[in-house]
Parts: sequence; C-alpha cells; structure tokens
Amino acid sequence: MIEILAALSASAAAGMRIALPLLVIGLLSEDLWSKVPLLSRVPPPIVIGVLTSWSLFELFASKKLLGQRVLQVVQLLFSPIVGAIMGIAVAQLTDVPIAFIWIIGTVGGLLAFVLQLVQVGWFYRLRGLPLWIVFIQDALCISLVFFAFDAPRSGGLIAMMLLWLAVRSSKEWYRWYRGHKKAESRSKEPE
Repeated sequence: MIEILAALSASAAAGMRIALPLLVIGLLSEDLWSKVPLLSRVPPPIVIGVLTSWSLFELFASKKLLGQRVLQVVQLLFSPIVGAIMGIAVAQLTDVPIAFIWIIGTVGGLLAFVLQLVQVGWFYRLRGLPLWIVFIQDALCISLVFFAFDAPRSGGLIAMMLLWLAVRSSKEWYRWYRGHKKAESRSKEPE
C-alpha cells in the first residue's frame, strides 16, 4: 500500500511540471535513471542536459503569461506520459510486484493528466495563473518527489487531496462556465 502512495505522490508531481520531477527523481536515486522507463535507454549526460534545460525553462517561463501558455500545451500533451513514467519508476524502486507496475503506471498517468487538465481550465478562467500559485506549484512539485521516497504516506495523502481539489474545482469551473454561457445567451436574445 505504501508503494502505491509513493507512486501517486510522484505522479502528482508530474501533473504540475514535467522535467523537474524527472530530474529530481534521477538525482535522488543512486544509479541515476537506470530504472526509469525510456530514460534508462538514453545516456545519462544527455538526460541530465535535456532535463536541466527544460526544468529551467519550466521554472522561468511559468512566471510569464506567454510562457504559461506554451507550458500548458506541452504539459497537457506530456503529463500523462511523464506521470506514468514517474509512477512506474517509483514502483520499480520500491520493489512492487511486476503485475501491479503497469496498473500503477496507468493510474499515475491519469492522475497527472487530470491535475494538468484542471490547471489548464483555471488558467483560461483566470486568464493566466497568479504568480503565487506558480510558486506553490514549484514547491509542491519538488516536495511530492521527496515525499515519494522519504514519506510516502504523506505524499500519497497530499496527492489524493490534490485529486479531490481538482475534482472539486473542476465542478466549480464547470458551473461558472455554464452560468457564463447562460448569461451570454440571455444578453443576445432580442427584447
């Protein structure tokens, strides 16, 4: 059970940033990315270079509106893949039975996608994320990766709370959208 919570914690981190959690997980493990799917086939210096460059881009671009727009598109496309990779990597590092690894990867990818999808919704509703939210995302992303290794129960619970908040806020976003559409249609009706 603790292994599943650790994998959820790491996958939730991938729902906020893509390269940063992969970079942190590689630097935390002793043999870099040898147990991380896909990354284990690429030489470590190339992986470090690419992940460091993209992590820096994520950290700096997320502070500007145009950078947030670019990141939203890229993260929406790649968050399920990175979430699955993170879930599988943490599951392999914690010696989960092989039969459960792909299930954990699928659930991790879906969790990362849901978290990213709700962020995109709030991004468009607010016309850009406030800077304080972006800083919280950065800190939470790194914290969730550390929690996956050091305190998997806490990290898993935080991931579950983030999922609950995502579902809750998506309902609010949907209500706002429907109310906005109704008000717009009423204003277009001839009097």
